[in-house]
Amino acid sequence: MNILYFIFTLLFIFAGFVLLVAIFFVNEIKATKEKDPAAKSYLEIILLYPGLHALIAYRISHAIWRTKLKIVARAISQMARFFTGIEIHPGAEIGKGFFIDHGMGVVIGETSVVGDNVILYQGVTLGGTGKETGKRHPTLGNNVVVGTGAKVLGNIEVGSNSYIGANAVVLRSVPENSTVVGVPGRVTKQDGKKIDNLLDHSKVLDPIMQQLDELSEKIRNLENK
Repeated sequence: MNILYFIFTLLFIFAGFVLLVAIFFVNEIKATKEKDPAAKSYLEIILLYPGLHALIAYRISHAIWRTKLKIVARAISQMARFFTGIEIHPGAEIGKGFFIDHGMGVVIGETSVVGDNVILYQGVTLGGTGKETGKRHPTLGNNVVVGTGAKVLGNIEVGSNSYIGANAVVLRSVPENSTVVGVPGRVTKQDGKKIDNLLDHSKVLDPIMQQLDELSEKIRNLENK
């Protein structure tokens, strides 16, 4: 009888947890379902997605951080880092609809500001460039996508609807509706339109390859003459 009572208690707690997550993180759950083709159900997302778990821990730690109990807030964030591989400082500001895909190795610094409907892939760092004080981490606008392994460093701004390519290192502010690739990051404007609606990384323009193609075309024209 005691064992049955214990099992029913655990099931009740589990159901309560799932319900609370579904209510308070509905935007993030929907964003995950829309943006990750591997997500088969909302229940799978709630139970098995470390990006969502890290975000839940961040929301809790951020609320505690604002009450000045900073050691407690940092302790929660470090526990989340241990279990998810994702480090989000409780001092960061993160908007709604946030989605971390896979997430291992993601680091978001203390003074980072992240807008709505932002996507980060694994290995992304929103970090500083040294020992600055005050605002020292990047600000990302709405609908920004940061590709695998990219580093966005310093007190810079990435405009809304922009895409940071995989492994890019961004050290300067980026205008809205732009693609950034390379080390250091180079910007390609996208005619004022939101890019990568389908998150198709193979279609991201590379400005270095564009320049090489233009140079090759000039050489061919000179040879023909």
